Amino acid sequence: QVHLVESGGGSVQAGGSLRLSCAASGISKSAYCMGWFRQAPGKERERIATIFIGGSSSHVEDSVLGRFIISQDNAKNTMYLQMNSLKPEDSAMYYCAADPTIRAWMCSTSDDFAYWGQGTQVTVSS
Repeated sequence: QVHLVESGGGSVQAGGSLRLSCAASGISKSAYCMGWFRQAPGKERERIATIFIGGSSSHVEDSVLGRFIISQDNAKNTMYLQMNSLKPEDSAMYYCAADPTIRAWMCSTSDDFAYWGQGTQVTVSS
């Protein structure tokens, strides 16, 4: 059974930084697609960044490019999202997702992931 556990959310002032972590367990493949999404109240879920675990490909959406960095630790089956220069509009519930059936070439544009974490709240005050 696949489990994704996010951590690292919290409250921060504008301009601050946070690092989110997502630990995956129960995925038998050594290479698979993972992603970070966020959803603010009253808004649609937004894809933030994706990474192909066990590979070298990653993608960060234009909306956060230059401020957010996605990375992985293969040994720990963990994905990270370093968020810098945070803005109040970054406030949202952040979710990680994983899907071992998504191929590397599809990873950066996928929204329909099979497995989701419980979410971690990020609040940025002005």
